[in-house]
Amino acid sequence: MPFTEEEIKARVQKGYIVESPEEMTDGYRKALAIQLTVQADTELMSAPSYWMAARHAPSANTQVSAHAIIQDELAHANIAYRLLEDMGISKQKLVYEREPHEFKHPYGFDQPLDNWADLVVANGFFDRAGICLLSDVHRNTSYGPLKRALVKVDMEETFHLRHGEVWMRRLSRAGGAAKEILQRSVDWMFPMTVEWFGLPDDRKRHSGQLEYRLKGLTNDQLRQLWMSSTVPLCERLGLDVPAHFDEASQSYVLDYPFPCQYDASEKRWLFEEGRITWGQVFERWKGRGPMNEIYVESIRRSRGQVSSWLN
Repeated sequence: MPFTEEEIKARVQKGYIVESPEEMTDGYRKALAIQLTVQADTELMSAPSYWMAARHAPSANTQVSAHAIIQDELAHANIAYRLLEDMGISKQKLVYEREPHEFKHPYGFDQPLDNWADLVVANGFFDRAGICLLSDVHRNTSYGPLKRALVKVDMEETFHLRHGEVWMRRLSRAGGAAKEILQRSVDWMFPMTVEWFGLPDDRKRHSGQLEYRLKGLTNDQLRQLWMSSTVPLCERLGLDVPAHFDEASQSYVLDYPFPCQYDASEKRWLFEEGRITWGQVFERWKGRGPMNEIYVESIRRSRGQVSSWLN
């Protein structure tokens, strides 16, 4: 091992780029593996989520656009899993041999997308969260292979975001029932994405991603970055969101108890029940959402079918 833990932390903070697993310390390798696994699992599980929602597309044209996004997401997942393979971690085991609840994607991708509005708001909210996270990684990561791989990913995620924004604008302008359905999608997905960024900075105990310069921004900074574009977008479209910009603090403030409980069966946040603990949030995340097993099975099913055809 070429560096001690303290040496590699000091070097990457000064701009050193790690180019191979041979240069990694145990701590660096562990932090990078966790980050890449979350990235890969998130991209992978977005595919069945979007695929099942694409059947609600209003035309063949729009369904083709949705399928193009799904193709991108699967390619992005493969990039992250391939980088893990370079570190000696089996893609086969990660995709096909874990239990569904062991996948590390955000809770939002365990929820059903029940209509076209759900899909395009997911593009506008979830993919924007992905851009906030991965753009930060692209700018700041000390791992060279990941930095180069994210050039392609970042450009394609921007297309997904624009698809969501364009369709949110169309549904909003249509008014009536279309805008009502859009608002319902925003109602459950806005808090879902706020929660996506994890523990507040004052509660976070592990800072390996920052110490090893695998990312540059903290959880709360990323949350603010996401809200700084999402809240104005919704305001322009005449959509209500439970957040506002506070002039005094020059930051976005949530207008509901955070964190709070979510009723997955009703797709509704229980604001009226007040704040819950982050321990309760983790329990909900660990229990996964209603589509967890269905989405994982849909990814694995095709492999079994193809194998049966070849035998």
